[in-house]
This record gives sequence, C-alpha cells and structure tokens, in this order.
Amino acid sequence: MSIADRILYEDNHLIIVNKLAGEIVQGDKTGDVPLVDAVKNYLKVTYNKPGNVFCGLVHRIDRPVSGAVIFAKTSKALVRMNEIVKQREISKTYLAIVEKAPEIPEQRLTDWLFRNEKLNKTFVSHMEKVGYVKAELSYRMVRTLTNYTLLEVELYTGRHHQIRAQLSANGTVIKGDLKYGARRSNSDGSISLHSYKVAFDHPVSHKSVSVTAPLSGEMAKILGDDFQTL
Repeated sequence: MSIADRILYEDNHLIIVNKLAGEIVQGDKTGDVPLVDAVKNYLKVTYNKPGNVFCGLVHRIDRPVSGAVIFAKTSKALVRMNEIVKQREISKTYLAIVEKAPEIPEQRLTDWLFRNEKLNKTFVSHMEKVGYVKAELSYRMVRTLTNYTLLEVELYTGRHHQIRAQLSANGTVIKGDLKYGARRSNSDGSISLHSYKVAFDHPVSHKSVSVTAPLSGEMAKILGDDFQTL
C-alpha cells in the first residue's frame, strides 16, 4: 500500500501517515527503507520538490506496532510540535489486544522504567529507582473477545516500549509480543498494538486536529478494519 493511500491528514505544515506493522519509522542496522524516507519521497514526487526534502519526525512507534505517525513538513512546525509533545499537550490513544483481562477494568498506571539497550528491552519497577524514568498511562477495557481482551490505552509519557512493558508488568501481555511474555507470535510478525488516535492543537493555525487511524493486518482481522471504540 502506497504512502498516498495511507495519509490520514496533510496540510502545508504536517502530514500524518498510517504506519503498517513491520515498517521501521527511522533507519536502523537492517538497511530497510524507513517510513520517514518513504514520506520524503512522496513529498518530493507529489510536489515536484528539488533537492533534499524536509521531513521531521515528531514521534516514533515500534516496528511491530501499527498506526498514526506524525511528521512535520517545515522546521517551524517541527519545533512547535516538539514543544507540544514535551508539554504533553497531545493526546495519544492506542488499542491493545491482550492475552488476559486486567483485574481492574480501568485504571492509571504509574511506574518507573529502565531501558536495557543491549537487550532492546524495558524493565519495570513499581517504585522509584535510580536510573529509572517515570512512565504514566491509563487503560480501560473496551471489549471481551473469544480468547483475548481489547484495551484502550491513553499514553501520557513517551518511553521506550512503554505500553508493552507496563501492560506486561500489570499482567496483561499484548498478543504476539514475545519480548514481553506473549504465548505465541502473530502470523504477520506484528504485535496487537495500534496507534489509534492522535489529537492536538495545530502548531501554526492553532485549530483542533484529531485523526483516527484505521486498523490493518492481524488486528483488522480480529476487530474489523472499520472498528470504532466509542
């Protein structure tokens, strides 16, 4: 599916794309073409731009995760969006299919996380520790499925593998996430976590922006690609 087919929002300053599970957002040692480069190429070809095309990454989601990713088309927009993210003036809503229903149907989780770069894994402490960073999210049960449970997650801090690690430490492992304790992998190599909605005030026009990303892959098979949580 082309970038043009996956654009959720675009204006002179921003472009929001529905990332597929398995795509990398930025370049890494695999050498695979990252989403940011694909978006740059789309902008270059579509608008016949000469030379290097500016495309600033506002936030990241993990390779096996799907959903909305925000890019800035201008340096001014990138600086302002970075400040919006820093000040937590952006709403990020995820959908997660988990192996076990949480004991508490709805709650806010506050933990402290440590990233082990060698293992590419995040470890969780329920108490503050030296070298650990504070992480916050809230979840609510949306639906009970045949063998799984669907959660809606609001992310308040953007830590490495945060949702995956915190939900696992809470006893609700994400379907397909072998790194954090899932029983088996998903057939497409994804994990059942989707960046479902982003909402914020536009950095230039200051108008409200709210974008929802349709499901794809394994999660679409389970929930339906036209799924609505509300």
